[in-house]
Formats: sequence, C-alpha cells, structure tokens
Amino acid sequence: MSMAEIHLALLLAGPRHGYDLKHAHDAWFPEERPLAFGQVYATLARLVRDGLAEAVDTRSEGGPERTLYAVTDAGRERLLAWLATPAPPAGVAGEDVVRKTVVALHSAAAGADAAAVLSGQRTAHLKRMRELQRSTPPAPGSASGLAEHLARRHALLHLDADLRWLDEAVEALRTSAAHDLATHSTPPATAPDDSPQAHHAPTQHSEESTR
Repeated sequence: MSMAEIHLALLLAGPRHGYDLKHAHDAWFPEERPLAFGQVYATLARLVRDGLAEAVDTRSEGGPERTLYAVTDAGRERLLAWLATPAPPAGVAGEDVVRKTVVALHSAAAGADAAAVLSGQRTAHLKRMRELQRSTPPAPGSASGLAEHLARRHALLHLDADLRWLDEAVEALRTSAAHDLATHSTPPATAPDDSPQAHHAPTQHSEESTR
C-alpha cells in the first residue's frame, strides 16, 4: 500500500489536519491495522517536501494547534497517475505466513516446529474468517458501504486462499516426514566383499558347473 497516494486521496475532500487524516484512513480501511499518528505526520512531511501537499492554515478549535494540509495540483496528478497504473500482483512468498513457515523449516535444529506454526496459523485464520462473517454487513447504496463490502470480500477470499495453502503445506509436511521416516528405517544394503578371498572363492553355481 502506498501511504503517500492514500494521504493525497484523503486530502481531495478538502484541507485536513493529521488527526483527521488518521481517523479518515482507519474508516476507509477498517480491516487494516490502525494508522499511527507518527506515520501520518511523517507522510505529510514528505508530501510537503515533494510539493505534493502544502500547509494552508493552523487552527486550535479549543484544543492544541493543528496544521491543515491541502493537496496541490502536482499531488492530484500524482494520485491520478498512481490510480491509472495497475498494481503488481502481490507475491505470496513475501507474506508473513510463508516467511514463518520457511524460517521454521530451516530452524528445526533450534527446536522450531513447522507443524505447530502451520497449525497455529490455521487456527488464527479461521478465527479471523469467522469474525468477518459475523460482523455487521455494510450499509448498501453508498460509496463507503460498497468500499467496505469489497474490502471485506477481499479479506475473506484472501483468508480462504491462505487456508487452502496451509492445508497443502500441512499435507506436504506429513508426506516429507513419512518419507524421511521410511528412508531412515530401511536397513542399509550390505556392501560387497572386496577381499581377495571373496574374488577367488568358488560360488555354488561355479562348483556345480565343474562337476
């Protein structure tokens, strides 16, 4: 997610201060982790530095002074260009669930249990999916309602895909463990005797042929 462009979009409605931007962001993306105030002000500082936003006013409104920011023409162009550029498909290999599984597989010597990691992650995914399914559906007929519905559907479909991957990973781990067990339990083949006596000792078949 590009925080710069999202801040620019939030500013399209008119000048806003950081406190308002933080809450507007969290309302737009209820399934995301709440935005930290520090991230808001750091993003605004970069936007001002790059000429994409500007400070236009300072108000107290009975509390601490807050600076209002507005999007510039350059910021509006930047936002529209970003929206017109297709997002690259997310690489699942970079997601935490995959990272943790890979790390666990490579850390077995240190006591890591990949099967436990997969089981715990599956439980967490199922819990989150139930929470989304039980939550109150968004109000229809509005941009915010449609946006919330689409975001929820994306989250549910993503969770479902992750769960299918977790099931495959568990099965692959079981198959690998069974293969390792079978390999280690098979007695080693007896090595041929390379001693001189072995090469010159007559075999049963050779003795029978001389009779």
